[in-house]
Amino acid sequence: MKNTPEWRPNGLWLQRFGCILIALLSFAWQNTHAQMRPMPMNPGQTVPINDTASRRGRQLSGDELLDTLRKREENRGDSVVYTSKFVKVTNERLLNDSTQVFPLDTGIVGFENYSPLLQPRSPRIYLGSLGLPQRPLLFEPAKSIGFDVGIHSLDAYMLTPQDINYYRSRVAYTNLTYIGGIVNNPTAEQVFRLVHTQNLKPNWNVGANFNTIGSRGFHRRQNVGDMNAAVFTWYESRSKRYNLLANAFFNNLKVPESGSYTDDLFSSTTTASFNRYYENVRLASSNINQRNNGLYIKQFYYLGRIDTIQGTGKEAAKILPTQRIAHTLFYNVRKYKFTQNEADTYKVFPDAYYSNNLSTDSLALTDIRNDFSYSFYLRGKSVSFVKNEVKLDVGLTHDLYHYKQHVLDSVLVNSVYTTQKVKLKDETFQNVKLNARFSYRFSDRVGLEGDFQQVAQGYNFGDYLYDARLTVSGGERAGRIILGAYAQNNKAPLIFTDWISNHYIYQNTDIGKQKTNNVSFNYINDKLQLDLKAEYFLITGYQYFRSLTPGGIDAVPAQLSSAINLLKISVGKTINWGRWHFEDFFVYQKSDYQTTLRTPEIYNFANLSYTKKFFNVLNTTLGVNVRYNTTYVAPSYAVGISQFYNGADVTFNSYPIITPYIKATLYRTNLFVQYDYANQGLQSNGYYTVNRYPMPDKLIKFGVSWTFYN
Repeated sequence: MKNTPEWRPNGLWLQRFGCILIALLSFAWQNTHAQMRPMPMNPGQTVPINDTASRRGRQLSGDELLDTLRKREENRGDSVVYTSKFVKVTNERLLNDSTQVFPLDTGIVGFENYSPLLQPRSPRIYLGSLGLPQRPLLFEPAKSIGFDVGIHSLDAYMLTPQDINYYRSRVAYTNLTYIGGIVNNPTAEQVFRLVHTQNLKPNWNVGANFNTIGSRGFHRRQNVGDMNAAVFTWYESRSKRYNLLANAFFNNLKVPESGSYTDDLFSSTTTASFNRYYENVRLASSNINQRNNGLYIKQFYYLGRIDTIQGTGKEAAKILPTQRIAHTLFYNVRKYKFTQNEADTYKVFPDAYYSNNLSTDSLALTDIRNDFSYSFYLRGKSVSFVKNEVKLDVGLTHDLYHYKQHVLDSVLVNSVYTTQKVKLKDETFQNVKLNARFSYRFSDRVGLEGDFQQVAQGYNFGDYLYDARLTVSGGERAGRIILGAYAQNNKAPLIFTDWISNHYIYQNTDIGKQKTNNVSFNYINDKLQLDLKAEYFLITGYQYFRSLTPGGIDAVPAQLSSAINLLKISVGKTINWGRWHFEDFFVYQKSDYQTTLRTPEIYNFANLSYTKKFFNVLNTTLGVNVRYNTTYVAPSYAVGISQFYNGADVTFNSYPIITPYIKATLYRTNLFVQYDYANQGLQSNGYYTVNRYPMPDKLIKFGVSWTFYN
């Protein structure tokens, strides 16, 4: 069916009423106030006449004029007020089982939580400014297997193919977002995001993403230049059987390495009004640069019968296949580079194997991946809701890797030593992974799912991930229970076993595989707005970095000989009372190796807000959120390899971080103003999450998001 825009009745009625009113006024004017001229015999008396000198053709009557104006208005076309209902969105994960799209979310819920470092349910520790190296504050193991370089300190700022949304847009859609500091430090944090998409045809959409972080931080050596972008397309055949998802993505992250401050900024003798911009740092001309670029093409075709579930409310219809074949091509080039152009005056590095003053350590990795899969679905003919459905996915993934590693060294050329980039590693290898997924929905209330991955041949031979989940639903009031369990076995990343750089060399290290076993219980009640989850982890052969000497800077790979037992309980609760809204997320986690697995026992995020509509157009929310975690032994950071490691046994005081804010929606524009860390100076001058790297100062931030449909 051809997509046609939905016209706005109120605007059409006003336009037609205006035409009728103009015609009636013209008719009345012609009959009661026709053009007059004075009579020669009596200058004070007038008679009506027709001005034949200026008239062209016959004068139209009132009815004829009304018909003419109406026809002119209809031929011109009505104006359309485009809104978000003309745009639907989905992503690759949602398209794995069926073709489905959802309404575009243009609200302001969570708008103030824009930073990837300060997500309420996934907080991060970092080096003091947005864009600098980071890692999770809580225990969040990566559920993935296969080859891994082992450098993830900038992953939070990367744009990957799985992050890209795909659209069905009956009108061109553009969203611009800008966040920046104001008043006290305007350039401390600057973020810009752009999304544009439009349909070239009803079944073919194209678009682009562009994101930058240009934060200068709170010191002259915190100037971050992160950029990522992507162009993407989604094509669906008219028969609804063939789909193509494709994107080309680009990441270029440039981050300074300061080595931390030379002094303790928040000692008892430091006042709250110092300007850290001019404080001395241990490295003034060192940087890291990470690039991640690639091409991603996924195609899938539906075989056999196709079922359709009609959408309810704002949701569109869902296309359900009975058989599906899919192929994914992924070409990815990742580059890691560390540059040092200065002497190590303050002893940041433990050793220098090639040069004391210059370093250019780099690694380039190319990955060519081909993924093939076949899916089989068995269900009844009635699909008003999915019942007694069996699904089986089987597939094979082949990765071909090639990596090169370089350092800067002195080379004898024509009897003269010159500094050149020297290649130390140039290797090619592969992985072949077997994949299988199984799901069985006994009814709309009981479902069983399983995910099995096994590296059958190659560099990571023996790695596996077996994951299972049982969902039992008791209805809207009773909620649902999800029981989960997984077992994971993975080889140590490359940086643990075979790494050569100017300041760190790790070869032939005795680091074995790490095994993780997990069981979990999750209770979710949407009516009560309650989410409770309990998890138990048993980790054998835990892989981490530590210093060889107590408090040292010589970070080395290590593996714990004993097993770690860890219990993690998280509770999320939301309460709505009139215009008031309260939400809280609480986490308790405890292990028998707290000084090795360095995370706090308790973390809590709370948000209280009040919502009101002003002037019938301005939807406004006033609120305050509080973040808090208990004290823990802080990790250190190793410059040059971007690793957080267990160094000095330092525990910092911990205080709540309070941020009041106001946010609003005005037509197609979302706005917020917040005072981040507003309580600085009341209980403490500042705080730390990583040894020697203080967190950001208080900052008033402003954010705006514009949406356009044209």
